[in-house]
Amino acid sequence: MIETDFERASSWSEFERTMMKHAGELLGTAIRLTGSRAEGEDLVQDSVLRAWQFRAQFERGSNARAWMHRILMNTFINGYRRKRRERDILTLAGVEVDDELSPNENISLGDEVESALATLPDEFRTVLMRVDLNEQSYREVADALGCPIGTVMSRLHRARRVLKTKLRAYAKSEGYVHNITAEAA
Repeated sequence: MIETDFERASSWSEFERTMMKHAGELLGTAIRLTGSRAEGEDLVQDSVLRAWQFRAQFERGSNARAWMHRILMNTFINGYRRKRRERDILTLAGVEVDDELSPNENISLGDEVESALATLPDEFRTVLMRVDLNEQSYREVADALGCPIGTVMSRLHRARRVLKTKLRAYAKSEGYVHNITAEAA
């Protein structure tokens, strides 16, 4: 087994030198996602803690910036899902809750992603938004749209494929992907 930089580095200072140079950028992303500086700071703090806990999984030579952004996004999404489950439980218990978790209000997708989404045909965009952002099941989407589940799955696959093509250069420039080969293109 190859020992990573983080496995050798038992100190916080080594971790900080390697990862924390991206903290300002992470905070900007976190503020855009949460819509609040205080919540953004909390999100960054939680993400840094998770990165420290899972530092042994960081692959040598890979992009630390992209790794930290992925952890930040996963932490945000997990928190969103947890809040949604809590809201659903409270609603079932008869407690009135504000519907503050609408993805359109609290999930900021960025200009490039918004532009790419806008180019999708309505039927593709609707399915993608319902499944990926609103976390609806294929059955829920099929029932809402009055179409078979297979149609939902097909539209979702096509929408994701179109977005992948449209966002490939952006993802590479932001460090989310490396060495895009002709086969993957």
